[in-house]
Amino acid sequence: MLNRPEPACLVIADISGYTSYIAGTELEHSQDILADLISTVVGALRPLFRLAKLEGDAAFVYAPGETIDGSTLQDAIEGCYFAFRRRLRDIRQASTCECNACLLIPNLDLKFVGHHGLVAHQRILGRDELAGADVIVAHRLLKNTIVEGLGVPAYAFYSGDLVAAMGLADPAAAGLVAHAEQIDLGEVRGWVRDLEAAWQAESRRVRVFVEPTDAVWSIETILPGPPAIVWDWITSPARRPKWQQGVDIVHEAAPTGRRGPGTTNHCMHGKRASIEEIVDWRPYEYFTLRFQVPVPGGPKLTMTDTFEAIDQGTRHISRIERPRRLKDRAMVGMITPLFGGQIRADIRALIPLIAEDAARRRAAGSEAGEPEPPVSAERFLREPVRSADATGADVESAVSESLPH
Repeated sequence: MLNRPEPACLVIADISGYTSYIAGTELEHSQDILADLISTVVGALRPLFRLAKLEGDAAFVYAPGETIDGSTLQDAIEGCYFAFRRRLRDIRQASTCECNACLLIPNLDLKFVGHHGLVAHQRILGRDELAGADVIVAHRLLKNTIVEGLGVPAYAFYSGDLVAAMGLADPAAAGLVAHAEQIDLGEVRGWVRDLEAAWQAESRRVRVFVEPTDAVWSIETILPGPPAIVWDWITSPARRPKWQQGVDIVHEAAPTGRRGPGTTNHCMHGKRASIEEIVDWRPYEYFTLRFQVPVPGGPKLTMTDTFEAIDQGTRHISRIERPRRLKDRAMVGMITPLFGGQIRADIRALIPLIAEDAARRRAAGSEAGEPEPPVSAERFLREPVRSADATGADVESAVSESLPH
């Protein structure tokens, strides 16, 4: 029986190259590697998304709602791709196995298609399934011409309906490329993000991070939710006034239309405004801000917020870098008691909001009968085997051909 349709963001993460990869490799290791990679993908997309279904070498996820924050969605997709690439690298470096399955890991890649529309829930064999024309559209978009037309093997394709739901006024300014696909249900216009280019840019990016040894002040708190939820509550301009003392509204100015380095926040306290500039941004690990102390002659300070997953939720630490000038250090020493007291009050207001949000998302996932990703036995790390199908030279050649030149 179908329920009333609801709007949702639909995303399919598909491991590309897996069919040809598995055809010439040892199943006992290739299946373990697939389970490991699918688990990495699903873990990176939660809890923003719920897992609707595992589809072989793909994960179909969704997030209910008429809209979705464009910056948050793109951060989640690209963060998932970065986690996938790091895991490929780590598996290959950690394994001493010389079988085809382990040596051909560089042949694998990841692509995403995203769409927004109406979905209905139906119960099949005790599991929640998504149905509707928009579910079909999302799956049809997996078969596309992006690789041939744009020369982009690793990508995220966002349909026009999803871009509208993201509130992205100028996708080109955000680094997306216009693209259209013709499927049996009609033409679907959308925008493509080159994930390989994003990965290369991420690898080259200069970090701005306040180390513990460089901090003049720090505060550590345990917050009752996973890092993705905590990150959202702390960084979302719409959510900050709900817990930050004296903040009426936060005006965000992002040159690319997307939150990240170069974005400035104007935090309004009545008629007064404090201005923050984001100088580093790595969801859901850390971000770094520069801000002016809101007193006459106040110094500009650098602060890093870190997020670490622990059993109780998230360990969140804020650190302010020690100013170089003695005068500025003295001023920081004078204001930190007041500053620290304000942050502690903010945290007290934030904790119940995070706890409620995390509980709601857990309940929704449980109610929907969200499946769990497979668990890898990691035999590729503990039980090396010798390839029975190809010589070492053949495998080495295949790996070389798969790498970018």
